[in-house]
Amino acid sequence: MKLDGRRESRNVEDRRGMSGGTVTGLSLGGVLIVGLITLLMGGDLGDVMKNVAGSGAMGTETVQSRAFTAEEETLAKFSRQILASTEDVWSSYFKANGLGAYRNPTLVLYTDATATGCGTGQAAMGPFYCSSDQKLYIDLSFFSSMKKQLGADGDFAYAYVIAHEVGHHVQNLLGTLGKAHQQMARMSKADANRVSVRIELQADFYAGVWAHYEKQMFGSIEKGDLEEAIRCASVIGDDYLQKKAQGYAVEESFTHGTAAQRMRWLKKGMDTGDISKGDTFSLKESQL
Repeated sequence: MKLDGRRESRNVEDRRGMSGGTVTGLSLGGVLIVGLITLLMGGDLGDVMKNVAGSGAMGTETVQSRAFTAEEETLAKFSRQILASTEDVWSSYFKANGLGAYRNPTLVLYTDATATGCGTGQAAMGPFYCSSDQKLYIDLSFFSSMKKQLGADGDFAYAYVIAHEVGHHVQNLLGTLGKAHQQMARMSKADANRVSVRIELQADFYAGVWAHYEKQMFGSIEKGDLEEAIRCASVIGDDYLQKKAQGYAVEESFTHGTAAQRMRWLKKGMDTGDISKGDTFSLKESQL
């Protein structure tokens, strides 16, 4: 991915080198992310509930002095550039399609743990979006974990991860995310999981829409980049992660969609560049 000379977003809080207090309780979206990563690390759904049930009081953040490696600094710059790209793409898209003004989210780079509007964020959750404060949270060590544990590597694969979280922000601005979470709060766990899958697949689609216009506006996408993102989508499907962690998949527990679904919706966004084609909520499950 060619990013030389590209601007870096100023909507970034760099909290690296700080550590936050204990968990005070996660949003439903946070719980789902804990579930995904816990399964990846070899745990089961019971472990997820223990992790969430163990929430305590919010702590304070303390500064820890340490130097950042060249790799960390490169990833931080890359993340700022990708965020800037999403700002340019979505601002243009909202304006061109009469969706009002696009409000930029804030990217928070942190180490280990940090306070968020949805409770305390922890590195084990992976990147996540908090609708309460409209911020994306990323511990950059996640990208190393992607490479070592999933074999998902490459700058465009990393960009896809950021664009997916920005996709949740787009859902929030359009009112989709809030409505979906309200529905989930009234549902059984199994039914809420099904809605969660639709939320995540739409965020994948929006990441694809961003890629469509990133290529069109800036021409930065090179040969092999799209394949990196699709490969990444294929190894973060619920079925793939559960089989990797425990040898089998439990469909009722899926919260993000299968590998095939995630690849399909990401590619659909890339191909169409049209958010009206990304309504994952009105389709039958067999159509996802």
